[in-house]
Amino acid sequence: MTVVPQDVDNGRVDAADEADDRQTKVASVDEGGAGSLKPVIDVIPAEAYDNPTWKGMSYFLRDLVLYLGSVIGLVVWPNPLVALPLIVLCGLAVSGLFVVAHDAAHGALFKSRRLNAFVGHVAMLPAWHVYEGWVLGHNRIHHGHTVRQGLDFTWHPYTPQDYFGMTRWRRLRHRFEWSWLGAGAYYIREVWWNKMIVGKPPDRWAKAIRRDRVLVLAFVVVSSVGLGWLGWKQAGSVWGASWMVVRVLVAPYLFFSYLMGSFVHVHHIQPDTRWWRRREWTKFKGQMEGTTILWAPRVLNFFVHWIMVHVPHHVDVRIPMYRLELAADAIRAAFPDVVHDAPLRFRDFVRNTRRCKLYDFDVGEWLTYEQARARVSS
Repeated sequence: MTVVPQDVDNGRVDAADEADDRQTKVASVDEGGAGSLKPVIDVIPAEAYDNPTWKGMSYFLRDLVLYLGSVIGLVVWPNPLVALPLIVLCGLAVSGLFVVAHDAAHGALFKSRRLNAFVGHVAMLPAWHVYEGWVLGHNRIHHGHTVRQGLDFTWHPYTPQDYFGMTRWRRLRHRFEWSWLGAGAYYIREVWWNKMIVGKPPDRWAKAIRRDRVLVLAFVVVSSVGLGWLGWKQAGSVWGASWMVVRVLVAPYLFFSYLMGSFVHVHHIQPDTRWWRRREWTKFKGQMEGTTILWAPRVLNFFVHWIMVHVPHHVDVRIPMYRLELAADAIRAAFPDVVHDAPLRFRDFVRNTRRCKLYDFDVGEWLTYEQARARVSS
């Protein structure tokens, strides 16, 4: 039993899917077609695409300084009471760098492809992410098939039949990963490990992804060895060396993974967000109805760069992160009855994880485990 076909797990779409995609693409770019995004793109002001080099570089350098500063603090102060807030700061800095890299991967941060690639590769290293693997999985698959059954692997829902056909262990894992507490574990296993680290890419992407996997592995290994040596010099024990690696390298990565997993969840998992069968899906449904605009506090936006203003990003990935609010205002004004627009609240995330466990694609409805059991039994 598999919810997402094996070809998608490995970053590939088979010939039948490609034919389906070509058909959908024709319908989506047709100005008069029901699935077109052109009417939405037309309302976005031209200045929303302005991306001067100095501005993108200033965000990158600012986040890099925050990251390096928090790393130095974590190296110098091993006391857990001091290290804990520094781990949070470091994890937020890793998240900021990752969002910068995400923009670079879309070609939105700079006009220069080389500069986008350079900054993207560097900024993804603290998050242990494979840049070219991200470009394939996120840009081509997730954005190309947002909330589309069998293709969008990011928080892809299981059906009741899928769930009750699982082994006991997999059902327990699903219950944890689809809870508010397990978002980081889901992200690490499903997005990071399965898609970027061990997934088999298509041949034309394989060389670039292998190269970037080596780069990430080198970063983690060299950092671990260097930090372990510093920890040994500082504490004179294996525990001291291990604690140095954990607090400086591992804990910020885990904190980032939880943030990213929970952020992506609220982007695409809401009680009123529908997932679509392949041939019912259109770009308008996926990019306008399949994601959200959630207004975050300024202090959070300082670190994560408007990542929660997600509808305009899915409508047109060329919009840089610092212009998303401008584009969102125009889209909300033109399509007020379509856009999911709400404040970002942790209690809503918890509510979503309790309400949205499994999905009935026949009727387009989220189910709790209890509702799913009743539906399967009837």
